[in-house]
Amino acid sequence: MGYPMARNLIRAGHEVAVWSHTAEKARQLAAEAGGTAMVSPKEVAGASDCVFLCVGDTEMATEVILGANGVVEGARPGSVVADASTISPKQSRKIGKALKAKGVDFLDAPCTGSTPGAEGGTLTFMVGGDQAVFERIKPFLEVMGKRIYYCGGAGLGLQAKLSQNLILCNIMAAFSEGMVLSAKGGVDPRLMLDILDNSAAKSGLISYKAPFILRRDFRANFSTKWMHKDIGLMLESGKELGVPLPLTGLTQQLFQTAISEGHGDEDFCSTIKVLEETVRVRIEAE
Repeated sequence: MGYPMARNLIRAGHEVAVWSHTAEKARQLAAEAGGTAMVSPKEVAGASDCVFLCVGDTEMATEVILGANGVVEGARPGSVVADASTISPKQSRKIGKALKAKGVDFLDAPCTGSTPGAEGGTLTFMVGGDQAVFERIKPFLEVMGKRIYYCGGAGLGLQAKLSQNLILCNIMAAFSEGMVLSAKGGVDPRLMLDILDNSAAKSGLISYKAPFILRRDFRANFSTKWMHKDIGLMLESGKELGVPLPLTGLTQQLFQTAISEGHGDEDFCSTIKVLEETVRVRIEAE
């Protein structure tokens, strides 16, 4: 997602320094769109007033920001680091404190909208941190997204993002159960979807994902393995806050089974295959 996000900033007229763990991606973006490829996060930070990053997990974010040749080593006092990754709120707050000690402001700014949203500049951002800092960088966010929510203090953007993904993954699990049950009982999947779309069970997620399932297109917009990672963060947050999450615990096992069966790199709607394979039905259009 970081590639098209950076490209949109460049197309909007901003001078953008880029780095990727896969160096060829940074060089390709620089050649394609006109950004400047850098050799390390430290070098990017040294050339920037505002640093955005979008990486896979908590460990990656910590390494990119606080590790050797990380952002913290190059960031100038008064600059801003905004992390668009979905990571642990607790660790995110620790990262923010470490940057603050260097005079650098930090925002957690996780986004949703998957690859199509990143490419189209239509992401939704949920931002936590100092509101004055948020207002300073909001014009950059508006290049990459169409809905920008300020959620409150440090970590609250992540808390909102995890809550949203909690609902998404549980809706997907419920949809999988219902569709497999109805198909096993003999109801045509297209008819069942029409019933859902015209009932109180209508869901924006299902309306978007169901056509991919029907045509058996499981190319990842948001992969099973990354949603599974987020489910782990949800459960960790629930434990920290004393909130029981019984449905989410079951959904985690569904996603783990899908990963164990080889569907980790497919879109998270591929988790329906676990139930399909168990009862030997396929949800597809004829």
